[in-house]
Amino acid sequence: MEQVKIGIIGGSGLYQMPEVQNVREIEVDTPFGKPSDAFIIGELEGVTVAFLPRHGRGHKFTPTEVPYRANIYGMKLLGVEYILSVSAVGSLQQQYAPMDFVIPDQFFDRTRARAEESTFFGNGIVAHIPFAHPVCNELGDILEASCKTVEDLNVHRGGTYLCMEGPAFSTKAESNTYRQWGMDIIGMTNLQEAKLAREAEIAYATLALVTDYDCWHEEHDHVTLEMVIGYLTNNVRNAQLVLKEAVKRVDAKETPNQFAGATKNAIFTQPDHWNPDTAKKLEAIIGKYQPK
Repeated sequence: MEQVKIGIIGGSGLYQMPEVQNVREIEVDTPFGKPSDAFIIGELEGVTVAFLPRHGRGHKFTPTEVPYRANIYGMKLLGVEYILSVSAVGSLQQQYAPMDFVIPDQFFDRTRARAEESTFFGNGIVAHIPFAHPVCNELGDILEASCKTVEDLNVHRGGTYLCMEGPAFSTKAESNTYRQWGMDIIGMTNLQEAKLAREAEIAYATLALVTDYDCWHEEHDHVTLEMVIGYLTNNVRNAQLVLKEAVKRVDAKETPNQFAGATKNAIFTQPDHWNPDTAKKLEAIIGKYQPK
């Protein structure tokens, strides 16, 4: 299987950019089923990148239905060490305006139906991964620097991404409560990706594209699909330009992936008690930790 160092998860518009050359598709089977779609492999600024449409082409999966484990494990099988995740978010604070970009450094979980999709472990192998700092700071630096190369793009570094279940948007009471809690932006997908990427020992960072003020704002108290899609469409080219620069900078990065050994000391189950079926299933992640 072709090996790729950098993966990008987001909408289909991200790989439909003129700068991507030599585009081909790779179907990847994983022990956790099929990913959301085929991986689109291409060269961006001379760097090979694996793109994956999070919801599948044509947007077939709700945020709850996205096969997060298959998506991240598929990246692992491709050899991906760094994931840049792009997603639309609502703003919970005045300073994050529609069309702004945010690079969050924290997550808050408000999902209810994704326990199975939030970890690779269980079924005879228990692991408790450290997750105090859920994103890669180095990738955050790279995304911030890359945003600053795009003219008239307003970028915010840091903040907390509240991950809600969806697919419905927030009620006004929920939105105001999240604001009182000190949350900054709200989305429906990135928390599971971040957790699984950490377990898979892949560095991960989010580039959040603000599309609306959720429903707390007096002038934006009714979030519509048309509003979200409109702002997202307008921001796609900016996201493409940021990714083009970020991919180049990640490829040139001299320090290794700091999470390459993150899972080793997180596994609590003694190797001689590992469920062999689960160990085989997780070979791409924990195979190197099995006793010889």
